[in-house]
Amino acid sequence: MKMNKSLVALCLTAGLLASVPAVSFADVNFVPQNTTAAPAIPASALQQLVWTPVDQSKTQSTDLSASGQQLNVPGISGPVAAWSIPANIGELNLTLTSIVDKQTNVFAPNVLILDQNMTPSAFFPSSYFTYQEPGVMSADRLEGVMRLTPALGQQKIYVLVFTTPQDLTQTTTLVDPAKAYAKGTGNAVPDIPDPKARHTTDGTLKLKVSTSSASSVLVGPLFGSSGPGPVTVGNTAAPAPAYAAPVAAAPAAAPAPAPAPAKKAEPMLNDTESYFNRAIKEAVDRGDVDKALKLLDEAERLGSTTARSTFISSVKGKG
Repeated sequence: MKMNKSLVALCLTAGLLASVPAVSFADVNFVPQNTTAAPAIPASALQQLVWTPVDQSKTQSTDLSASGQQLNVPGISGPVAAWSIPANIGELNLTLTSIVDKQTNVFAPNVLILDQNMTPSAFFPSSYFTYQEPGVMSADRLEGVMRLTPALGQQKIYVLVFTTPQDLTQTTTLVDPAKAYAKGTGNAVPDIPDPKARHTTDGTLKLKVSTSSASSVLVGPLFGSSGPGPVTVGNTAAPAPAYAAPVAAAPAAAPAPAPAPAKKAEPMLNDTESYFNRAIKEAVDRGDVDKALKLLDEAERLGSTTARSTFISSVKGKG
């Protein structure tokens, strides 16, 4: 399964969530949309998975030992988690957390994002999910935030979480509880070794979906109606009663183009129209399609009648 690179915007910036300001993240040098680093997964294998729908209002929790699924593909070890997420609710923040258990084990997650047609669109390796110290309401964990912009016309995107044979040979260094307590109380930090969490094929994953205005990675083709219809995948009912999620509606037969935002009654002034059209063209020329889409939305909100055609012609000119 290869990406249609001519239809995918290369918006490359990705962010991490720091719940504790004192924590410093390691440098993570990779391109999210370079999916060649991910294991090659046959379409037939993806179709056999049960994709659990994620409710935006709740945090989806999955115990891989109880409800993980098997995906017998080279480069993937142990059970996987498979989720489907609404793609028509705006720009998305996906916060994925892997909890360190009481036996000091942790699942090192890798995430493959697929668009509505099950085409790989972004890959976040285990190095993206960094160690976070425990807090008042949180345990030791690996955590990262994936900022995504679903392309227009999509109804859902898919999130596949797995670990690899290489991950299983590594460990994560934690902060000893005594050190964490000393830091929190302002006392001298004791000189004691930090424990190491062993990477395993089982673990507890939590996924929180929220909308955002600072997304970065475009998922799917720019024009939802121009590509093939969505691939029919496995049953979308929640697989495990202990971690049940709401049952999703049946997939749409074909993606429908997103309607243009409602126009204001009064027309936009010519100078304002020209300003937005010029800014859209310049953003596309720089390869900043995410910025161009935001300009398009704002222009149409203000009553533009030419911003959409300007955007489309500019993108086609870059193809």
